Amino acid sequence: MKNSITAAFIALAVAVPFAAAAQDKKAPPATPAPAAAPTPATAPNPTMLSSAELRARIQSDKKGIIQRNLTLTEKEAKGFWPLYEQFEKELAGPQAQYNRAVIDYVNAGPNVTDANAKRIVEQVLKAQDDESRLRRSQFPKLLKVLPATKAARYMQLENKMRSVMLYETASAIPLVP
Repeated sequence: MKNSITAAFIALAVAVPFAAAAQDKKAPPATPAPAAAPTPATAPNPTMLSSAELRARIQSDKKGIIQRNLTLTEKEAKGFWPLYEQFEKELAGPQAQYNRAVIDYVNAGPNVTDANAKRIVEQVLKAQDDESRLRRSQFPKLLKVLPATKAARYMQLENKMRSVMLYETASAIPLVP
């Protein structure tokens, strides 16, 4: 149940453009649904994707997801896409570090030693710090070519997609014995 709620939230966050951004600020607040209406957790959703399906979509079409969820003018696009491409190249380093650490842990299996566990956790933390540093340095660059709202939206999209990827990885890795 918890996994399906999480997957539903992630599916909405990644696959569906944010409707709230398109609403007029002066629109009246939405009225609450009747008590008999199904809640998002219980409502049937035949198109809901599993987190594994979302991960596959992100891996195969991350740029397309961003294009569909971040409307840019021609001028904004000229400034944004080169930054995006450079950022993706820079992110490859910390992501590779993280992946190597995960593979080391998986390969160690139940025989992971204290020293190996410490080394692996230090590698993961370093990769996370490096990635965070890159994300922090990216935002001021984005603000030079995009309005703050669009730069923030892009950062949200990146964060949501990264969350899906981390969730999928975490769910596949057993806890240290």
